[in-house]
Amino acid sequence: MNDRLPAAALDAALALERVGRVWDEDILRQLTDYIRIPAKSPGFAPDWREQGHLETVLRNAAQWVEAQKVADLQLEIVRLPGRTPVLFFEVAATQPRSTQTVLMYGHLDKQPEFEGWRSDLGPWTPKYEDGKLYGRGGADDGYAVYASVAAVQELKRQNVPHPRIVGLIETCEESGSADLLPYIDALKTRLGDVALVICLDSGAGNYDQLWLTTSLRGMASGTLKVQILTEGVHSGDSSGLVPSSFRIMRQVLDRLEDSATGRLLPAHFHCEVPPDRLAQARATAAILGEEVYKRFPWAHADCGGSTVFALPTTTDPVQALLKRTWEPTLSVTGAEGFPALKDAGNVLRPYTAFKLSLRLPPLVDAAACLQEMKAVLEDNAPYQAKVTFAPDGAASGWNAPAITPWFEQALNAASQAHFGAPCGYIGQGGTIPLMNMLSRGFPTAQMMVCGVLGPKSNAHGPNEFLHVPYAKKLTAAVAQVIASMPA
Repeated sequence: MNDRLPAAALDAALALERVGRVWDEDILRQLTDYIRIPAKSPGFAPDWREQGHLETVLRNAAQWVEAQKVADLQLEIVRLPGRTPVLFFEVAATQPRSTQTVLMYGHLDKQPEFEGWRSDLGPWTPKYEDGKLYGRGGADDGYAVYASVAAVQELKRQNVPHPRIVGLIETCEESGSADLLPYIDALKTRLGDVALVICLDSGAGNYDQLWLTTSLRGMASGTLKVQILTEGVHSGDSSGLVPSSFRIMRQVLDRLEDSATGRLLPAHFHCEVPPDRLAQARATAAILGEEVYKRFPWAHADCGGSTVFALPTTTDPVQALLKRTWEPTLSVTGAEGFPALKDAGNVLRPYTAFKLSLRLPPLVDAAACLQEMKAVLEDNAPYQAKVTFAPDGAASGWNAPAITPWFEQALNAASQAHFGAPCGYIGQGGTIPLMNMLSRGFPTAQMMVCGVLGPKSNAHGPNEFLHVPYAKKLTAAVAQVIASMPA
């Protein structure tokens, strides 16, 4: 790529002023309506077609994009048989002789409700308070299509030359993007020569600067079931002779994880942290300090007049960053076979089932880990119990390509212009399957993976919120980075 910068530069102050006005006067209202719609991802709503919620949020977004009347923008809803639909838009290049493409990505499907919302909040009842828009999906990731188009519109208002821009907004991301690859294949010729990917579906270390995501963990998940009886029996009659399915479950999980430390035992689940990522983690730890771990809603109790908080696995900021981004971690995210506490009588339960979520380092093959996970859990079951592990998905992680000089300069300039601080670099513990697909398909593309999920925003959990002042600055920063692309 020629590193000659575009002839016209974006007026950053004017961009932020006008983008902020669009957010206040229009985008906030759109996202408020969006939050009200329980457009759960297909993995949590198998009857999504009958519900019609995904269709509604997609059409609403499409109508809003069309109403912006962005010059040269063409929009369509693309549908493949048996797949969730996607929104696709393209804007012709205005840079002379430009042959490269910017790809903007987001999604409109949501995680399920979860419990524990503040009494005056709810997943489908939006509330704007102190610059935060509360409700499910606004921050993860309903704002992306609106912010992306607002950024493009600002380029048009200022007559800044830009390359060709395309947008791909899916409705299956929270289910592992199972439908996305067929769409990428179907749209490959229309995507063009992608030189920059802008993915607004990630996090931020704080709300004080622009943050670039440098890596994402992979994931392998499934349901582990341990069955010892065909029906429940009186615990007084059977316990001591019939082994508890829960105790067998503990033994089986001990093959996978050291419960004392949380370390995953299979060696193939681990990888070395690249030197550049380690250096970035140290720099980020110096910026964030104790906030790396203090930002979570720790349980606490009164102890002799003082408040005692639950502790993280480490209080070293560097190790805290690496543990949530470059170490494998097992979580139990659901359970079956248990009666509610109020219904729990003296019965030995016939089975215990856990939904397991294994987060994997960015450089580890998730499919291979899933196979090993099944073998480790099922082989040679204690007491010859019926132990089954049913996988339901695997997606490898992602490590960003080396950053080019123009991109690094553009990120820092945008961060300084809109936040007054340099760009920060941080790994994220989540998974975005698209990034690996795009890195394989466009190995020379730069990846601007950013997002609004900063401290306490709590995507997927209760009280999720979108930090609106940060979202405004991020939108303007996106426009500035595009404007800085070499011609």
